[in-house]
Amino acid sequence: MSVRTLLAVCLTVVLVTTSCDEVQEHMAPAIHERDSVSVMTSYGVNTLISDSGVIKYRIVTEKWEVNQVKNPKLWIFSQGLFLEQFDEKFHVEAYIQADTAYNYYERKLWELRGRVKVRTKDGLRFSSEELFWDQMKHEMYSNRFSHIVTPEREMQGTYFLSDEHLTHYTVSNSKGSFVRGKDGFGSNEGDSILSAPDSVKSQRRQPTVPKAASPKPIGM
Repeated sequence: MSVRTLLAVCLTVVLVTTSCDEVQEHMAPAIHERDSVSVMTSYGVNTLISDSGVIKYRIVTEKWEVNQVKNPKLWIFSQGLFLEQFDEKFHVEAYIQADTAYNYYERKLWELRGRVKVRTKDGLRFSSEELFWDQMKHEMYSNRFSHIVTPEREMQGTYFLSDEHLTHYTVSNSKGSFVRGKDGFGSNEGDSILSAPDSVKSQRRQPTVPKAASPKPIGM
């Protein structure tokens, strides 16, 4: 057999062997549950939320994601949240606004971040960069600097704890407190709030509930 014939036979064997090899497919890695995205994403939301058949909240947001894969399961409001809280007669009890919000709905826990603002029906205004709302314990709390303004006084501190109606609250590590009078500053006589430099507690009367208002940004 000549050299030329031998080379031709070898080349034929190589070609046949190569053609019989299984074709390699280039595939991306499998997607696991931990990598899954939200199962629902809604845009431009303005909806009412009920609890046990009673309407409790109005949610207004640009983007609402529901993720049932993560543990714990949660709602994500990455582009801001405006929330109205109603009483049993559908009167507005409070307005809540935040740049970012998470609702761990199985634990009934809200986590509000960014420019968090709350305004209640009786004129209390709260602002902070963080606020947790535990609906199981019926309380709100923050470990960040918080600023509270009421018709009677103004407070600020680095720890805040309150019932979920913001009628009984405590401000610790307070930076200052004063009683508001007709001209903005009133007398300090008989004000027990000044006798507790590291803790501010206030119990306030229940005012008349105003009529429900349309969603709007909260002015501080």
